[in-house]
Amino acid sequence: MRWNLRLHAAGQGIWKSTELRRRLLDAGMEISAGKMSALWTGTPTTIRLDDLDVICAVLACSPADLLICEPEKVAARKPAAQAPASRTASGETSAVTSAAVTPRPGRRRSAPPA
Repeated sequence: MRWNLRLHAAGQGIWKSTELRRRLLDAGMEISAGKMSALWTGTPTTIRLDDLDVICAVLACSPADLLICEPEKVAARKPAAQAPASRTASGETSAVTSAAVTPRPGRRRSAPPA
């Protein structure tokens, strides 16, 4: 996900984080200067839904306008698909493939004392 707050705020004529902070305060959301700076300059790792609701109300937008999906990044995180096991000249499977995992029987516990 890409955080699009700054660009969307600029589209609304808000060019400084202090202006957005003032508008958020007018809407009932008091936010510290440090948190406002983090929202303004970078992508937040977390954001409360109540805060997102107020931000969207102030900017007259929806969360979809502020959070841009990046499916190419998701595709890049997927593990590479493993090729099927190839046979060597002697007919054995390569060392890359692993045998099927079978559960090991657990130890039997003794009966509790009577």
